[in-house]
Amino acid sequence: MNGMQDLIDWLIAAGVSSRSLEQIMEGLGPRLLALGYPIVRASIAMPSIDPMTRGYSVVWSPGSGVSVDTQGHDDAGQAMFERSPIFHLLANNLLYGRWRLPSSDREAFPLFDELVAIGATDYAITLAEFPGDTALGGVAFSLAAGGVEGFTDEEIAGISRLMPALALACYRLATTRIATDVLAVYTGARTSGRILSGQTRRGDGTSIYAAILLADLKDFTSLNERWPPERIVGWLNEHFEAIADPVEKNGGEILKFMGDSLLAIFPSELEDPSMACRRALSSALDAVKANQELNVTRAARDEPALLVDVALHVGEVFYGNIGAARRLDFTAIGRAVNEAARIEKIADVVDHSVLASAPFAATQAWMGFKSVGFFTLKGVAEPAEVFVWTEPVGA
Repeated sequence: MNGMQDLIDWLIAAGVSSRSLEQIMEGLGPRLLALGYPIVRASIAMPSIDPMTRGYSVVWSPGSGVSVDTQGHDDAGQAMFERSPIFHLLANNLLYGRWRLPSSDREAFPLFDELVAIGATDYAITLAEFPGDTALGGVAFSLAAGGVEGFTDEEIAGISRLMPALALACYRLATTRIATDVLAVYTGARTSGRILSGQTRRGDGTSIYAAILLADLKDFTSLNERWPPERIVGWLNEHFEAIADPVEKNGGEILKFMGDSLLAIFPSELEDPSMACRRALSSALDAVKANQELNVTRAARDEPALLVDVALHVGEVFYGNIGAARRLDFTAIGRAVNEAARIEKIADVVDHSVLASAPFAATQAWMGFKSVGFFTLKGVAEPAEVFVWTEPVGA
């Protein structure tokens, strides 16, 4: 069957050059149709190593083209997975399944109702397992056929020939996606891009000018003496979500979570840092407001409130790799970062939750800021003037 071999050759080449499973499916579906496969729906499904989704599938149909479906980690996502043909195969240690439609298994597999609705009479699914102990266990390829006869035995045999090439293409794309997506989750989109571009050696990096935001949850340590760890971790995640979301929406890069603190930067042009500082200030005010709203919800659940203090600064930092030879941290260090940390410690002294350095406040033409005097910062030779935000927050 020369047509199938040509398709396998195309698939191998596409597996090297394609950027996504969507691109693979956009080419694979029409080619199978051209070979005479009576397809009404085709799908590639894979698990995901992602904090938001447990798996995803790329679906193609002759009339609708390509679409992507995702499943979450929640109970609904788990229930959907457990009522899928993939789960049935895995639970029974099978790599292949085929059903004539309509099927008596329609109640067990809700997918079959959707397939019958679009005219499917035959459904075949094949699994390919990947090596290793990661969550990336393999790929599922399914086809639904229309017409009275469904798939021929020759067509099913052709899919068996096709699967190794398809699995290799999916494996290559999945590993690339993992490297990109997971790295972004743990280091941030901007930082992960630098790492993937090759900045992986200790000392790799550059000096940049940036607005700095350091947020710290007050009295968090004392909670450890009164509440179990699982409750505390849940609360910490809630508050970090409330604080981090405005930072990301305003284009900031969260560099690290340090216990009960968060460090973020907003890269800037040295000649005009006002825009970066404006985004950092907007993030700080929105974060404090979101944290206040979260505490209202927490109070209704009879849970302790967690207040947040935010320090804002602007200056030159080294943005790059530091650490041991085989254990690096891509972050920002420098005098400006240290000063921001010292300024945050003054929040309780001046009884304000949003503080800024003089260079930062100056970029906003002092509007909304008021000087509360000069303070000696640990490790800094000259006393530093500190400003506080005087406008209502969360009004």
